[in-house]
Amino acid sequence: MSINCEILDLRAFLSVVELENFHRSAEALNLSQPALSRRIQKLELAIGAPLLERTTRHVSTTALGAELIPLVRRMLEEFDTSLFAVRDVGSQRSGLVTIACLPTAAFYFLPTVIKQFSAEYPNIRFRILDLPATDGLQAVARGEVEFGINIMGFSDPDLIFERLIEDPFVLAARKDHPLAAKSELEWDDLAPYQLITVHRSSGNRTLLDAALAKSNLKLRWSYEVTHLSTSLGLVEAGLGISVLPKLATPQEEHPFLVTRPIRNPEISRTIGIVRRRGGTLSPAAERFMTMLIGTWAEGN
Repeated sequence: MSINCEILDLRAFLSVVELENFHRSAEALNLSQPALSRRIQKLELAIGAPLLERTTRHVSTTALGAELIPLVRRMLEEFDTSLFAVRDVGSQRSGLVTIACLPTAAFYFLPTVIKQFSAEYPNIRFRILDLPATDGLQAVARGEVEFGINIMGFSDPDLIFERLIEDPFVLAARKDHPLAAKSELEWDDLAPYQLITVHRSSGNRTLLDAALAKSNLKLRWSYEVTHLSTSLGLVEAGLGISVLPKLATPQEEHPFLVTRPIRNPEISRTIGIVRRRGGTLSPAAERFMTMLIGTWAEGN
């Protein structure tokens, strides 16, 4: 189903949302108030539901209106960027890439690819939403971003996944910890020690618990945190050990921490690109996604 609306209708809606006032919005857009109201009514008619709630002194969004705000912002930014991009040719190519990315991926391997990409396309800008797995998938599904980098394994008929890399779960411990003396471990080796883990709402925790349950194994934790980076801080302070994806651990030699593989079973998460089924990418996002896939194909 297509929705018949104009760019000016979207600008009118966003202006009223941001200024919370029809009079000020009309002045900002150089429109009369009746003309502004008609644009809002036209957009609501196209959507098929009210987007704004009006009182004599205040304007607020309906639930649907609030849900549309990030999508409208992205559409307008991409439209404006495309207009400027038309003027730019050859080495001056410009654009905006908006993606949702797991914090661990955003911190460790995304910068390398962006640096390579920016050397070739210096005028393309990036907006990176570093979000947990569930929030990242929702951002893709709602159209707030063009694509995401996320854990694969979630079932959603409206999303398409493409594998990038396997990221194994490993032990993180201080170098002076007894388990650091071993080259590899089994899950039972962890039992005598205080364990630091992420909260059960985390996609990593859900995946890990489910995989261990298949082998009748369960981790007993002493500390539970929200972020993987916090668990590493507690490990470094000597409060315990942690099990986390290898990408979330220091990639270079660390003065205090080491990682060790854990076998029987070996558990990993699959990280991939996720995008909306039937959705289209901007030329800039298409080029960046191609480079992202190619970089990991070469390295793995």
